[in-house]
Amino acid sequence: MSKSTWKRAGVALTAAALTAGLAACGDKGAATKAGDPADVTQALTAAYEKTSAAKAAKVKMTMKMEGTGPDTGTMEMSGVQGWDPAFMDYTVKGSMLSAGDPDAPEQMRMVMLDNVIYMDMGEKQAAEMDGKRWMKLDLKAAAEASGDKNVQKQMTGSLDQMNQDPAQQLALLLDSPDLKHVGAEKVNGMETQHYKGTLTFEQMLKANKASELLSKEDHDKLVENMKKSKLKGYDTEVWVNEDGYPARMDIAMKMPEGSIEIRADYSDYGTKATVQAPPAEDTADLFKMLEEAGKAMEGMEDAEGAQG
Repeated sequence: MSKSTWKRAGVALTAAALTAGLAACGDKGAATKAGDPADVTQALTAAYEKTSAAKAAKVKMTMKMEGTGPDTGTMEMSGVQGWDPAFMDYTVKGSMLSAGDPDAPEQMRMVMLDNVIYMDMGEKQAAEMDGKRWMKLDLKAAAEASGDKNVQKQMTGSLDQMNQDPAQQLALLLDSPDLKHVGAEKVNGMETQHYKGTLTFEQMLKANKASELLSKEDHDKLVENMKKSKLKGYDTEVWVNEDGYPARMDIAMKMPEGSIEIRADYSDYGTKATVQAPPAEDTADLFKMLEEAGKAMEGMEDAEGAQG
């Protein structure tokens, strides 16, 4: 498989991880915090409860990455997503997807179901994968294959929450020490109320149940790495419409070397969607391909060692 194909798969997975993992707040019991204005926390708690019960919505999401590495650019995702259970079915496009390849497809379909991510790599790439145009990554299977119980716990724990869940985002926002009501604004033709707040990385980690699976050493190392990156926190904004649902959510992370901004516009809460995995005969397993590539490399190294 060509380098550009590997790169596009990596970019798509990076986008999935960012959009899915940023809101991985396991504590769904959002409650009024002492010291917050009662009307703000009551409004957002009510929005959280309605959104949590809706379980699915249509979404249009834009991600912008600047100065954070070689894959800077934009990515746009649109489709349907669900929480409880978690799934998504997105059409992805943007400069990040092309990865500098003029032959790259203009868009890619990406599906997540039962903790497995599937990516439609297109007809041209199918020719490089024995006619299989879909690539899948089963992170739970990869964790189990590692043979490391700590890795398994960390990966499967994170997978249980791997979805950009607007209800979780609201629960997380309620933990912000500087939560405030900005005012009334119009978003996509709807009357909304605008709220915003900031969480430090430590607060995000504390709110994330998956972090409890980390050993103290790994936890301290993660916090130290974030401090070195000078990531001060996550700025979160939400616009709640007159029906009590989030119409828009913004997440921003700023570091000295660059920034990541994600905007998600939601509609049709409670939408019914049937998301299916692609046929097995049309699917290539990315984890198995990586395993085979690793074994091939080991074989080459052994052969070189024998010759030496």
